[in-house]
Amino acid sequence: MNLGWALTLLVLFPLLGIVVLAFMPKTAEKSIKLVGFLATLPSLLLALAAYLHFKWGKDLADFAVTHDWIQFRGMNADEPYFSVNFELGLSGFQLILVVLTAVVATLAAIASKYVKKEWKGYYMLFLLLETGMLGVFTAENLILFFLFFEITLIPTFFLIGKWGYFEKEKAAYSFLIYNGLGSAVLLIVIMILFAKTGTTNIEILKSIMADPSAPLSGDLKLGLFIALLIAFGVKLPIFPLHSWMLKVHVQAPPAVVMIHSGILLKIGAYGLIRFGLGIFPEQFEKLATLLAILGVINLLYGAFLAFIQTDFKMVLAYSSISHMGIVLIGLAAMNEAGVQGAIFQVISHGLISALLFFLVGVLYERTDTSLIENLGGLAKGMPIAAGFLLAAAMASLGLPGMSGFVSEFMAFLGLFNELPWVAAVGTLGIILTAAYLLRAVLGMTFGQAHREFAGIMDLRGVEFIPVVVLTFLIVLIGVYPSVLSAPLQATLETIMLGLGG
Repeated sequence: MNLGWALTLLVLFPLLGIVVLAFMPKTAEKSIKLVGFLATLPSLLLALAAYLHFKWGKDLADFAVTHDWIQFRGMNADEPYFSVNFELGLSGFQLILVVLTAVVATLAAIASKYVKKEWKGYYMLFLLLETGMLGVFTAENLILFFLFFEITLIPTFFLIGKWGYFEKEKAAYSFLIYNGLGSAVLLIVIMILFAKTGTTNIEILKSIMADPSAPLSGDLKLGLFIALLIAFGVKLPIFPLHSWMLKVHVQAPPAVVMIHSGILLKIGAYGLIRFGLGIFPEQFEKLATLLAILGVINLLYGAFLAFIQTDFKMVLAYSSISHMGIVLIGLAAMNEAGVQGAIFQVISHGLISALLFFLVGVLYERTDTSLIENLGGLAKGMPIAAGFLLAAAMASLGLPGMSGFVSEFMAFLGLFNELPWVAAVGTLGIILTAAYLLRAVLGMTFGQAHREFAGIMDLRGVEFIPVVVLTFLIVLIGVYPSVLSAPLQATLETIMLGLGG
């Protein structure tokens, strides 16, 4: 059964929403918001259908798409001199990232109800961003991956710079400069691989790189891997390539931060796993100790600085840096438990950060502040929001029964087997995570009240949809991890085979 059309529709359907929006009057606020939301639903339904396809024991290879796309011919050549095909596909790892993207994008479309101006332009950029993200996680060759990767940068830049808060332009340009440099490095890697191997197909590249007679020297491979590490290290981000992210998390509108923290940062982790571990396993192994140390630095640096912040947005920004350290720790273990923990952390943090930033958006909308001190006594005025906020914090600090516990446990289990001394230092970050999150959230919910919450509405109406859905998924993964581990099994086996494990 060929379901390639379904995957193509999944990726490209948000573009149809852009076409519909283009013909709508820009003053029709309610209609624009409704169309913007509805345009995310087909991709979500198709992503869930693809997951059910897998759960029913059918092959994800059914979704493969291959079409002739770019061909260059010589003067008198019948055959193309070289060609790049339009190739999309799904593995278990790609599937769960596509589902995560579709879920968070739909919920972020609901959170976009707080946008106060130029709704038409906002939703057109929003839907273009969704197409870019879905394309990144389904592309089967590096050129197509890069194009979708670039598509995510343009709308994100404008969404931050036009609809953000006080220093939005500064945050947008910081985002563009750092990510633009990362993209340039990535493009150089792709061009060198293409020139040396004659292909950009990811699976063919894996086979070529595994061959001892590959047309690349060991030093060149190591150089290319380090370049990849820098390119995706900006996106993840890895310390010290992180400063741009802090600005984005604080200045971007809540719905955009839900997507940025929940999905866009995960492109960095996806790139390291799919291309770093997949194409350069030997070079990854050589630098595993360095990656473990960088992971611990991320974990501790983010946790220490989160502990002293007075703005809850900054707490969450540094928390994201810290939690991405756990991804590096898991990958550096180079064993099945560690890699599985890293992938679990990618999904878990995507859900938890989206929930936390949605709640921050709700609080900011009601109170015009995200300062911890100014939100003291929140539990009296907004008990439901405070309850969900506390639940999200518990998930983020790794409470058993929630997704954060599963990912952290497996990542550290993997590293303790390989580099126990690094893992032991890293466990300090887990303790600090509990400290900074409880300090911030308890200070807001049960701290001394500096404002009157009378008359401020608690969660209401459609605001319940994102918090309930995200909380449900966080708990589901915590109590039934097989919902993720089953699709990941084939991916993990392939990675371990590449590592000789």
